[in-house]
Amino acid sequence: MELTVIKIGGSVVTDKKSDKPKVNSRNLQIIANQLRYFEEPFILIHGAGSYGHPLAKKSGIDKGIVKKEQLVAMAETQRLQNVLNSIFCKTMIEKGIPAFPIQASSQAIMENGRLSEMDVRTIAGLVKMGIVPICYGVPAYDKKMKCSILSGDQIAPYLAKKLGAKRIIEACDVEGIFTTNPKKDKAAELINNINRENYEKIVGNLNGSLATDVTGGMKQKYLELIEAAKTGIVCHIVHFKSLKEALNGKPVGTTIDLNK
Repeated sequence: MELTVIKIGGSVVTDKKSDKPKVNSRNLQIIANQLRYFEEPFILIHGAGSYGHPLAKKSGIDKGIVKKEQLVAMAETQRLQNVLNSIFCKTMIEKGIPAFPIQASSQAIMENGRLSEMDVRTIAGLVKMGIVPICYGVPAYDKKMKCSILSGDQIAPYLAKKLGAKRIIEACDVEGIFTTNPKKDKAAELINNINRENYEKIVGNLNGSLATDVTGGMKQKYLELIEAAKTGIVCHIVHFKSLKEALNGKPVGTTIDLNK
């Protein structure tokens, strides 16, 4: 059986527009119920949402550490991410999913905001056992900036490439990639398929996130997935309520397949 890497957006698992940490328990239950009967190996990654972006933005740690006071903000942001991850894992475990928390920042090295190195041996071993590793976006050590944000959108393609995953599924609060922002424009049209012919034209339609976001929103998510797709990995962006259908190979959301 082939490995699937699944990234759940921070806007799904939290109220991302809240200026204080606020989990979305209802959405977590929806995610867990869709995953509980999936029998193929998978890795889960979740975003930070309101547990990370507001504090990171306010403190400026996403742009590096320039003063001592930011160290507390960096530590507090990590602590909050651990809290969210614990809630996430608890919800999965209650549904019989062997969710195992993985603090990516303890294994990763960043360089100028990009993931440079990450030891994936533990994750590979856990997957082989039948465990579901749960990673999450975090502030991490950066060789140049001292701190930068290791987003789930960077972790997903990195792990997929290193561990030979066949696909990446991004579960968001929108159905996929649109011609314009669907939250602002009712005339926005879903782009079902992205391939070698049209992938370069899509970037201009993407303008990041509507909520506080220090990792680039939908545009950066797309760019990260394109790099994975260039290596042959098929990528999907779907609404989180359509996750089960995507896992079962149904044509939902947006599919990025540069093999075509």
